Amino acid sequence: MIRGAAVACVFSLLVVGCATRGSVRQVGDDVRGVQSDLQGVRSDVRGVQGEVAALRQAQEDTSRRITELANASRAAQPRTEQLAASIASVKADVERLSTKQQATDAAVREVKETLAVRAAAPPPPAPAPEGAKPARVSSAEDAFTAGLRNFRNREYGQAVLDFLDVVTKHPRHELASTAQYLIGEAYYLQHDYRQAVTEFQRAVDWPVPHPKTADALLKLGLCHSRLGEPMEAQIAWRRVVRQFPEAPAAQEARTLLSGKKSTSPSARRR
Repeated sequence: MIRGAAVACVFSLLVVGCATRGSVRQVGDDVRGVQSDLQGVRSDVRGVQGEVAALRQAQEDTSRRITELANASRAAQPRTEQLAASIASVKADVERLSTKQQATDAAVREVKETLAVRAAAPPPPAPAPEGAKPARVSSAEDAFTAGLRNFRNREYGQAVLDFLDVVTKHPRHELASTAQYLIGEAYYLQHDYRQAVTEFQRAVDWPVPHPKTADALLKLGLCHSRLGEPMEAQIAWRRVVRQFPEAPAAQEARTLLSGKKSTSPSARRR
C-alpha cells in the first residue's frame, strides 16, 4: 500500500511536469526507508507470534499437567479413604483393648487385696466341745514359737497368721518386731514382692528400735529390685550403709550397690 502511494506520487510529478531528477531520487530513498521499516515491523511481528506460540504451548502443558494431577488425585481418593477407615478401626481396637486391660488390672488388684485380707485374718476359733473349758489365749511366746515352726516347715501362710497374732495382740512385746520382719520374709519367699515391700516397710518403721531394722531395709531393697524398681532399691541400701555401717546387712548392701553379685544366702534365697 505504501509502495503504491509512492509510485502514484512519482507518476503524478512526472505527469504535471514539476518533477526533477533530484525529487525522484528523494522519493526513491523514502520508499526504500519505508520498505526497511516494514521489514522491521514484520520481524517484530514474527517475534511476537513466536512468543505467543510459546506461551500457548506452555499453557497447554500446564493444563495437561493439572489434568493429570486431578486424575491422580481422584484415583488416590478411594485408597486414602480406605487407609483413613483402617486407621480409625485400629485406633478403636486399641482403645477397646486398653479399656479391657484396665478392667483386668483392676480385677486382679481387687482379687489380690481380697486374698491378702483373708490371709492376714486369723482363722475363726473352733467351737469348744460341750462342757469343755475355754482355751486360754496364747501368749506372745507361744504364737511366735508356732509361727517359727511353721516358717521353718515352709508353711508360710500359717506362719504369717501366727506372727500376725504376735504383732496385733502383743505389739509391745520384744518379739513383735521380729515377728513383723518374718511376715515380710514369708511373703518374700512366696515371691509376693509387692506385699513383702509393705511388710518390710512396717518393720523398718517400727516405733521402737530393734535389731532387725537393718535386715528389713536390705530386704526392702531386694524386693524393689525384684519388682524392677532400681532407684527405690538403691535408696534402701544406701540407708542401710548410712544408718548401720557396721551391720552385716550394710556389707551386703555395699556389694549390691557396687553391682556385684550377692553372696549372702538370705539375699539369694527366692
